[in-house]
Amino acid sequence: MTDKIESIAILGGTGDLGGGLARQWSRAGYRILIGSRTLEKGKAAAEKLLNEFPDLNVTGHENLDAATEADLVVLTVPFAHQLSTLETVKPGLTNKILIDVTVPLVPPRVGTVQLPEKGSAAVMAQELLGDDVQVVSAFQNVGAVHLQEDHDIECDVLVTGNKKTARETVIELVHAVGLRGWHAGPLANASAAEALTSILISINRHHGIEGSGIVITGEPAKE
Repeated sequence: MTDKIESIAILGGTGDLGGGLARQWSRAGYRILIGSRTLEKGKAAAEKLLNEFPDLNVTGHENLDAATEADLVVLTVPFAHQLSTLETVKPGLTNKILIDVTVPLVPPRVGTVQLPEKGSAAVMAQELLGDDVQVVSAFQNVGAVHLQEDHDIECDVLVTGNKKTARETVIELVHAVGLRGWHAGPLANASAAEALTSILISINRHHGIEGSGIVITGEPAKE
């Protein structure tokens, strides 16, 4: 595993969540590689961000090239494309952390919890990739709209993964975008965060909220 993270590949960086994370992490000093199924789409996504924010350190790539070149990889594609994307980029993920943001939403009933047979999308990713990749689940409950704006975000992030050191690396990246990250246990617990997304979608619809989130109460004990 890479000790110091300097570059981050965001696969699916053409979407709202991926683009928001790209913006926030670049502002925090990371080099961002936006990946897409084609080089043209990756470059177009990077150019769109740079046209709006010329100060960003963002480049566009094809998914496998982005994953291979970066120190850490983030997957932000729809559930329907999760495994096929991972199959494509698997050679570029060896000995790296993969942050899986996938939520098993099944349109049109996205406001209803529909977890996969394996328990969670993150567990499916880990089984596909094997022990040479540390899958960490995070960011499912952050409204993409907030990451595209310049304001304090009142939302916490549940971080699950089978290795504490990998979770700690991801929590540092959570803090870098102005959020609070919490160790939430092994990857099997990702099912809770994934399920919460459908609940938050229902809350948004019923109460007219744009991007509701979660906040963990209490303060950690001082070490």
